[in-house]
Amino acid sequence: MKVPVVIVGAGPTGLTAAALLGRYGTECLVLDRWSTVFPQPRAVHLDDEVYRTLGRIGLSSSFAAVSWPCRGLRLLDPELGTLAEFRRAAGDGRHGYPEASMFDQPDLEHLLRTALTGPVTLRGESEVVGVTQTAYGVRVEVRHTVTGEREVIEADRLLGCDGANSLTRRSVGATMEDLRFDQRWLVVDIATTADLAEWEGVHQVCDPHRAATYMRIGKTRYRWEFRLLPGEDGETFRDMDRLRPLIAPWTKSVPDGELEVLRVAEYTFRAQVADRWRDRRVFLLGDAAHLTPPFVGQGMGAGIRDAANLTWKLAGVHAGTLPEQVLDTYQTERKPHARSMIRLAVLIGRAMTAGGRPGELLRRVLAPRLARVPGFAGRVLDSESPPLHRSALVARPRLGPSLAGRLCPNAVLADGRRLDDVTAGRFAVVTRELPSGPRRAAVEGRGAVIVPAEPGGELHRWLRAGHARAAVVRPDGTVLAAGRSLARLHATLPRFDLGINDREHR
Repeated sequence: MKVPVVIVGAGPTGLTAAALLGRYGTECLVLDRWSTVFPQPRAVHLDDEVYRTLGRIGLSSSFAAVSWPCRGLRLLDPELGTLAEFRRAAGDGRHGYPEASMFDQPDLEHLLRTALTGPVTLRGESEVVGVTQTAYGVRVEVRHTVTGEREVIEADRLLGCDGANSLTRRSVGATMEDLRFDQRWLVVDIATTADLAEWEGVHQVCDPHRAATYMRIGKTRYRWEFRLLPGEDGETFRDMDRLRPLIAPWTKSVPDGELEVLRVAEYTFRAQVADRWRDRRVFLLGDAAHLTPPFVGQGMGAGIRDAANLTWKLAGVHAGTLPEQVLDTYQTERKPHARSMIRLAVLIGRAMTAGGRPGELLRRVLAPRLARVPGFAGRVLDSESPPLHRSALVARPRLGPSLAGRLCPNAVLADGRRLDDVTAGRFAVVTRELPSGPRRAAVEGRGAVIVPAEPGGELHRWLRAGHARAAVVRPDGTVLAAGRSLARLHATLPRFDLGINDREHR
């Protein structure tokens, strides 16, 4: 028997992909070499676009209980004096969630496992050791990590969410393009009930000698990252006597006995992107497709964005309601955004460390002035996906601005619900004019939902600002097409009448 979709890797990207597929009733098998959630903290940040995806799989309330809002970014000089501060507005952003949230990755992965609904199976202790494509599908060779027994699983398609050292990527012959960033850093995670009394945002120490980052990621959890010098490695700082001088500017007089060191690890931060993300029936997602330095907090988020972009297309193709060609849009749509986020992270990383003494002097002069430029803070903190390029699922005009390719805001509707609660994984027609009975029946006959943009409401203002009377919104929240003629927009609406498994977690 052939499994429709095999997912290699049960990290945040693989689990999100499985949860989204499960809601469409698409059978999938998730294989992971670990028996349970990997206990070490790694990713610690996500933005409101990624939070919105968590909301779509019913995890908004439970994630809120384990996350910590981040208030912005502060640039510091080597003496920890403030060069510039970029504050986030309090409250929720345009997607209905905090614009930046900190968390412990094992907590998130536990939640993602609870969101696996429908025909989804998760198998731990199952290491994928071979991937081979045939004329009829994908052969997946699996080794049981405890018994050593091997088996072969036949799949219709495979999603490689197996990280930076991806076997899936090697199996399809994809290579990583080096975007020329390679730095060794020390990552330190500490738990303490002591109040460090620091500003509730990310602290970036701009120092050509020892760049550093500090952030609070939970009620009792803190993270530091320090650039390693030549001759240093992770082992150098496993002793608290060596570690204490690095963290002391923030922990101050807190006794060592009140600081629980959860992890001290060396990481090499790299900037890379795969030359191709798909080979026939095999797809690459997350770190298998792209690696980004952590300076803008978009590493894990990029993988979840991959899952949000691909899974509804895959579900539609599997169900026979979308043509095979729509799968070609995955790399076309995702790779430019991933590359832009990587380049931004590289820019921030170099701005923190480059230039020696002249660079330090330049930062002292420029950073405070840039912080006072109107609108500049918003640009620094903004992780909004740029508009997608034209594709089979983005009908952007060749000239002039358009809402097509942009994300529709997760607006509050007249009945108090948000847009995503109403669309629930379907296509939507957001419109300032109510369609006729036959037009409504035709839209609903294609599995879509009509969302009125009430005068004075957020969606009404959004359409007007985009010079449109209506917009066709995809299941991932991206606008397929927008314009003034509802009849023309109706012609762009594909049939997508999948049954949605909408188990409530909110």
